[in-house]
Amino acid sequence: MYIWERTEWPDFRWDDGSIASKEKQFLLDLGWLLGRMDGLGFSLKENANLRILTQEVVKSSEIEGERFNPLSVRSSLGRRLGMDIAGLPPSNRSIDGVVDVILDATGNHADPLTKERLCAWHGALFPTGRSGLVAIQTGAWRRAAVHYEAPPARRLDHEMDRFLAWFNSDQLGPGPVKAALAHLWFVTIHPFEDGNGRIARAIMELVHARFERSSLRFFSLSHQIEQERNDYYAALKATQSGTLDVSAWLDWYFSCAIRAIASSKEILGGVLARGKFWDTWATEDLNERQITMLNK
Repeated sequence: MYIWERTEWPDFRWDDGSIASKEKQFLLDLGWLLGRMDGLGFSLKENANLRILTQEVVKSSEIEGERFNPLSVRSSLGRRLGMDIAGLPPSNRSIDGVVDVILDATGNHADPLTKERLCAWHGALFPTGRSGLVAIQTGAWRRAAVHYEAPPARRLDHEMDRFLAWFNSDQLGPGPVKAALAHLWFVTIHPFEDGNGRIARAIMELVHARFERSSLRFFSLSHQIEQERNDYYAALKATQSGTLDVSAWLDWYFSCAIRAIASSKEILGGVLARGKFWDTWATEDLNERQITMLNK
């Protein structure tokens, strides 16, 4: 029996004690990372955000088998963020669509999540109305049956109304537990014909941005999930049947998030090194051209 077929659905439960140590470790690691980034100047933080968002867009798409040129993604992000980045290859409608979704999720994280917003995201992910060669319905809940055993289409309005009411409520508050549950709940409902995973990960990023009260992103969960794709799908699959105890899913999610922060130290290594450099040489009299070159 699938969890959405149970009479107690969607009353998720978990053992707080089993995830307490990992939740604490995640919050400690996040605090360290945000503290390091907070000490950098605006230009360096902007550059770090660009690097992480590039990873988020590229890797979230890669998880679903769609590969984008990272330089084209960087070009699209830079243009939308108002950053002066020359010499990069142009983007395309597909890249721009994914970029628009992630920037709306993180940049407007305080806004309510609504059916209209989700449908706009879905339309942006599939600007041609096709997934590969197959025409799909975009910007609306699915009507056709799907291969994944999801709730029937006739239940989608009710299921999504309930999900959105929970998401926009103060229940749990913004935080990693809510991000993990929102991701699981959304992919279980599977409201669209395609793109559910990418939208679920955008929702996840929205919650984390809301929790941090910042649109600047300094670690990429999708980058880490792509590295652990088999385990990610296995963890989701294991949770889809059985009881509504999601302790194992939360445990995996926190472990992945901890590793994502560790990975960000490598991704942002150059940015952090430049921050350390400026701490050391802040009193040196450098001209504007030298400063620009060092910050690249």
